[in-house]
Amino acid sequence: MAAQLRPVVGDWYLTPTGETFEVVAFEPEEETVEIQYFDGSLEELDLDSWLELGAETAQPPEDYSGSLDLAREDYDFDDRAGGVMFNPLDELDLRG
Repeated sequence: MAAQLRPVVGDWYLTPTGETFEVVAFEPEEETVEIQYFDGSLEELDLDSWLELGAETAQPPEDYSGSLDLAREDYDFDDRAGGVMFNPLDELDLRG
């Protein structure tokens, strides 16, 4: 049985079935944990479900495109800007 880990916001975890996710919110008073899988889907767990999950700490993925729902060709670097490296992700407005 895996050690029972306290959820840490911003940390990545790996389930025994191979799914990776990040803890995006933890409310100890309400005993809820919100997680976001690599594909962008969100799930809220109660603390008992978190403990039953058996997740272990993991390294963050090198490729964060999963939650952005982009194909590799949508954000591949190339020489479109006249000798300057161009990254379409730089054009995203993340201010909400």
